[in-house]
Amino acid sequence: MSLVAGMLYLDRQASKALRITDPYSLHRVVYSLYEDVRSAEEKGASQTSGILYADQGGDFHSRRILLLADRIPAACIDGQYGQVQSKPIAGSFLEHDRYRFRVIVNPTRRDSASRKLLPVKGREAIGDWFCERALESWGFRVSRKHLQVDRLDVLRFKNKQQNLVTLAQAHVQGQLEVTDRTQFHNSFARGIGRARAFGCGLLQIVPLLDNPFA
Repeated sequence: MSLVAGMLYLDRQASKALRITDPYSLHRVVYSLYEDVRSAEEKGASQTSGILYADQGGDFHSRRILLLADRIPAACIDGQYGQVQSKPIAGSFLEHDRYRFRVIVNPTRRDSASRKLLPVKGREAIGDWFCERALESWGFRVSRKHLQVDRLDVLRFKNKQQNLVTLAQAHVQGQLEVTDRTQFHNSFARGIGRARAFGCGLLQIVPLLDNPFA
């Protein structure tokens, strides 16, 4: 699978014209950059869209959205708003053993009795959950001493069907070591955890190279 990384730059005028006011409107804008290649059957089976993004924030004047997808994004939205810079990711980028990472995740566990998804609360519990899931499902081991849960947010917004959505987010960073290369590739390409359609799950990674002079 060929992956393309990108950055969407939005100035204040573009954000206003595109009516970006909440997580759903940002989701709508990001997805409008990509051709919808899924069939009706694939959508019904909840097949992944192949699109990941992470809101990098900004200031009063501008905003940046990090993008990752299995196809090339448009250069702008509706032919006039925002600016997109993109480039393919080299296959060798995912062949290192250790990385520094940042990620926004939706930490949840399924209750064994009710089968409902419940948020994982508290930095310590979220750190434990992240380390456990990483080793079990995501193909890497996390250095616990380097792990930081920087920010916790609870977002509330209405989706396309006008249903109220409550989404817990945790901003996590640290160092990881790859334990299963295939799983790790899949985690990077498809994202980790839930709520990936709303800006969670994109692994932002930088290789950690052993430096003999460090």
